[in-house]
Amino acid sequence: MLISINPANNNEVARYEEHTQEEVLNILEASSTAFKDWKTSPFSSRSKLMRNAANCLRDQHDDYANLITLEMGKPIKQSHAEIEKCAFICDYYADNAEKFLSNITISTAATNSYVTFQPLGTILAVMPWNFPFWQVFRFAAPALMAGNAGVLKHASNVTGCALAIESVFKDAGFNEALFKTLKLPGSKVSSVIEHPVVQAVTLTGSGAAGQAVAQCAGRILKKSVLELGGSDPYIILDDANLEQTVSACVTSRLINGGQSCIAAKRFIVVESLKAEFEKRFVELMSKKTMGDPMDEAIDIGPQARTDLRDELHQQVSTSIKKGAQCLLGGELPDINGAYYPPTVLTNVSKGMPAYDDELFGPVAAIISAKNEEDAIAIANDSEFGLGAAVFTQDIQKGEDIAENKLEAGCCFVNDFVKSDPRLPFGGIKQSGYGRELSYFGIQEFVNIKTVYRK
Repeated sequence: MLISINPANNNEVARYEEHTQEEVLNILEASSTAFKDWKTSPFSSRSKLMRNAANCLRDQHDDYANLITLEMGKPIKQSHAEIEKCAFICDYYADNAEKFLSNITISTAATNSYVTFQPLGTILAVMPWNFPFWQVFRFAAPALMAGNAGVLKHASNVTGCALAIESVFKDAGFNEALFKTLKLPGSKVSSVIEHPVVQAVTLTGSGAAGQAVAQCAGRILKKSVLELGGSDPYIILDDANLEQTVSACVTSRLINGGQSCIAAKRFIVVESLKAEFEKRFVELMSKKTMGDPMDEAIDIGPQARTDLRDELHQQVSTSIKKGAQCLLGGELPDINGAYYPPTVLTNVSKGMPAYDDELFGPVAAIISAKNEEDAIAIANDSEFGLGAAVFTQDIQKGEDIAENKLEAGCCFVNDFVKSDPRLPFGGIKQSGYGRELSYFGIQEFVNIKTVYRK
């Protein structure tokens, strides 16, 4: 049984019966059959249906946004933005997939030689709860437009969202077997990966989940794309515009209640600016309101689950015991629901969870750096490599640091890290491999085939 709990009040939302093994096999076989027709469909037909999906999202915008907030606690205004972003990515790939997958002629000794891009088949997506619509659509839109079929194993606490996404594609006119939700616990994912119908797998989630999926897929030589955790460093140099910088840093740290792989986690500030940065940062963080996520005025809702909230608090408590100083928050509120307050830790150093681990919640870790070189070294002193940012008024220096010195897949200058359908998204080191979004994302799940005619 899959159970959805409203984290704002710990009330049960719904229960869902798991699919039986027979039902899973039927879904996979139907997916394979639907793929055979879909892979030969013209891009014009695919684009029409994908635009329909975008329209379905916009037509039921409020219902889907409310469902997101109900199941995982995201502030409702952010849920609205998530649905609109999903509609945008549908339109983006409807407009660009044919161009992205057009044949490329390459001059050789042949009369004609070129590269063509063919769909693989059924792709399994294992997705997390933190952006329950967006994470799925950034896989589904390019995969379906490339001619693949998709099956989704979503996080159990957002099963309602998973079924709603399935209905979006059905209502848009897609063959209902082309995109299906599997109601399964994580323990049964390996058997789906191993099924011969499944040609590849993409996962967004924890490092442990990524390792398990990669090991299973690798053992049977199936491709995987992994987008895992992050402990994004934000470097603040001594010439940074503090008003702009603090605003961007606080926004990034608190997006989705801090439950984002690309949220700012570690704020690395040169010593000459540290005191003023801390003062402004704490002042702005303290102004953010926490409460009922259905309230449009609220900035921070609950964490997605009580156990995740408690784990976050343990990381904060351990960091304080090891010498970190708490400037704001850091205490469990005496209210119902999985709430955790905006928290700021300073004097954070290596060996503390706030330095070494990913803090998946509204907790900021401020780390002092001697100078620019030291700040870059601290930023790269992490097993993660998803996003990073640098703040400086010397634009040339900022771009040089972002391009050549930071070890991450997404590096921003004077802004917080964000995903955009037009730009590739993904990480290095323990943050995973492969890319989503843009031209590069749609290339992940196709056969890049050479054709040569003498």
